[in-house]
Amino acid sequence: METILLAQFMGAFYGLLAIILGAFGAHALKKKLSPDLLQSFEVGVRYQMYHAIVLLVLAFNLNFDQKLDTYIVNCFVYGTLLFSFSIYGLCLSAAQGKKTRFLGPVTPIGGLLLTLGWALLLYSFVAPLI
Repeated sequence: METILLAQFMGAFYGLLAIILGAFGAHALKKKLSPDLLQSFEVGVRYQMYHAIVLLVLAFNLNFDQKLDTYIVNCFVYGTLLFSFSIYGLCLSAAQGKKTRFLGPVTPIGGLLLTLGWALLLYSFVAPLI
């Protein structure tokens, strides 16, 4: 998929899912998750929404004429997937008493990709000034 379409589609898709999962967490999971797990679930939703908005802003503002633009979008798309969805998996599996431990190391990898995406975005603004 072309990078601009990926950014537009995933931005809208992540935004839609963030609203659905946020409502699900606030209503259906409120009685099933401990306060700590519910807070973790909300962190996943919040970061997902932040990056949905960022993807949409990038889709309408980047020229996508440089490889760097593609790297930035990919970091945000895959970082959000790994970060937020591993948190959802950890919270939901813990609520069922079957904590899925293999997801534990996935969350920081997603966080690293998100951090890299932000660093690359900053670089894209600073590089022309150097």
